Amino acid sequence: MNFETELKKGKFLVSECPFCKIIVWPPSDFCNRCLKENSWKECSCEGKILEFSKKENTIFCVAEIEKSLKILGEIISGTPEIGKKIKVVDCGITNNNYFFKMAIIE
Repeated sequence: MNFETELKKGKFLVSECPFCKIIVWPPSDFCNRCLKENSWKECSCEGKILEFSKKENTIFCVAEIEKSLKILGEIISGTPEIGKKIKVVDCGITNNNYFFKMAIIE
């Protein structure tokens, strides 16, 4: 399984070390602690807003997902506030760049 191949299909996977019990980010086939092979699982896609910013009509945020991953994405619905719950509702790769679109969970 390959992170980018699945992301192109709209699936957000994370690599997890079955020995260290950690999510490895950036995603990798091998753990960056013990160097053993990781397993792959679908991300819960829920987290919280750590910070946000607005440029023109687009709101971006840094969100913490899976209690350890920090990703940058666009907020497409809801009113952002630090600590508010958020969910990745769309993801993929455009022009060789990852994208994550998120919605506030009310």
